[in-house]
Amino acid sequence: MQTLAPQVFIEDAYPGVTLGAIALPHGLIQIDAPPSPEDGRSWRAALLGLNSGVERLLVNLDAHPDRTLGARSMDCTIIAHENTARAFRNRPNTFKAQGDETGADWESVAGLGSIRWAPPEISFTERMYIEWSNFPVIIESRPGPGIGASWAILPEAGIVFVGDLVLKNQPPFLAQARLPEWLQSLKDLMAEYKNYTIVSGRGGSVPYVAVQSQYDLLEKIHAELENLARQQAEADAVESLVAPLMAEMKTPSHRQKQYAQRLAYGLRQYYTRVYLSGGNADSLDE
Repeated sequence: MQTLAPQVFIEDAYPGVTLGAIALPHGLIQIDAPPSPEDGRSWRAALLGLNSGVERLLVNLDAHPDRTLGARSMDCTIIAHENTARAFRNRPNTFKAQGDETGADWESVAGLGSIRWAPPEISFTERMYIEWSNFPVIIESRPGPGIGASWAILPEAGIVFVGDLVLKNQPPFLAQARLPEWLQSLKDLMAEYKNYTIVSGRGGSVPYVAVQSQYDLLEKIHAELENLARQQAEADAVESLVAPLMAEMKTPSHRQKQYAQRLAYGLRQYYTRVYLSGGNADSLDE
């Protein structure tokens, strides 16, 4: 576990997303959960050593299975954006580890089997303040990676958890994305939070230059997809984008296959949803 500031911790050792914990006198605010229930129990045990009150909250920064599959094992009240809550209402009650290979991290976790989803019990629309002390935590809607994507902002500590808005050395998840809003959220991050510690949902704290790199990559992806749409290309045409885009990323060699699959799947899903299905960019099933 890494200490970012007094009372603020992150953990990047579990497969899946970067986890956060904010230890306050009233209780513990957790950011996301590992996809494996076993890892969730291990994470809960690690959190017992933090000096916090007895209350527990879990914030899901979007509805992606990598950060929500293990939410039930955290055994606490869950908070998320209203659109993330709606995504759960569009799903079966139980998750089964089968289906398309999307390049998500949960797909490499052994023994998941059937898991009951844990929908959020508290939701918000624009912004929510958690004021358990003189250390406020702001949960704010920031769509882009998904319609229900959010940030957790800690003004006193100068830290912002941005989920999948910025990814470190890996391709973005595009299947449920809204690229124009994603680009706008990145602009806002660069303009308003330049002096903050930025915590990626995958890779821990990232430098400011990584935010600019993410913006440049997404801008290029958006332009390429717009160009294919002007040519009235079929969905198969996105395959030609995968290799050139992967060449621009410093992805670990042992993850090349997974990340190429993620990019190919996301490009196809995005292109079909936005350009071939009447422009329906508001799918809620993340």
